[in-house]
Amino acid sequence: MFQKDRFVEDCRRAVREGQKAVREIVLEAVGDPAGIISELGEPTKAGVFPLYSGDDATVINFVWAPCMTLLPHNHNMLAVVGIYSGREDNMFWRRLPEGGNAAGNGPGPGIEAAGADSMGPGQVATLGRDIIHSVANPITKMTSALHVYGGDFFNPPQPRSQWDHETLTEQPWDMDHTRAVFRQAETRYNAGLAAGV
Repeated sequence: MFQKDRFVEDCRRAVREGQKAVREIVLEAVGDPAGIISELGEPTKAGVFPLYSGDDATVINFVWAPCMTLLPHNHNMLAVVGIYSGREDNMFWRRLPEGGNAAGNGPGPGIEAAGADSMGPGQVATLGRDIIHSVANPITKMTSALHVYGGDFFNPPQPRSQWDHETLTEQPWDMDHTRAVFRQAETRYNAGLAAGV
């Protein structure tokens, strides 16, 4: 049965052992979605809900509002994502050479699409430290996932980046912007519920 405190301690230990060990812990956890929901509660609000944050690791319960997207970004640390309810679509991106810009707008460097993956409950993605991805919840219900990072997600030792959705140009990563995206998605979701949509 999933237990939050044990999961966090197992993840912290596994981060020291490497990404494969983290993947095994997360895969076992998301194999019991009912246990996670019993321990963490039914996902009813979109947001970034830290279970643990430290220099050694960060463990987050992400809840994505229906039909929300998050712009391309990197982590500069290992990441393992396990879905326990809903669906998550990942678009993977690669950097273009200096001066390149896939959108054709403004100066580079930019990025271009390099692949995609769609995950449902019980599935896990491992993202190396250099991976750039954007995330979408393509369905009309909440999507929930456990994320484990190999360092401090909120105060990373190496600066992170995000890329503008339209121009695909690189910018400094902004956690306040990320939180705002979740708040806006939650507001749209609640407005839809109120309107009976």
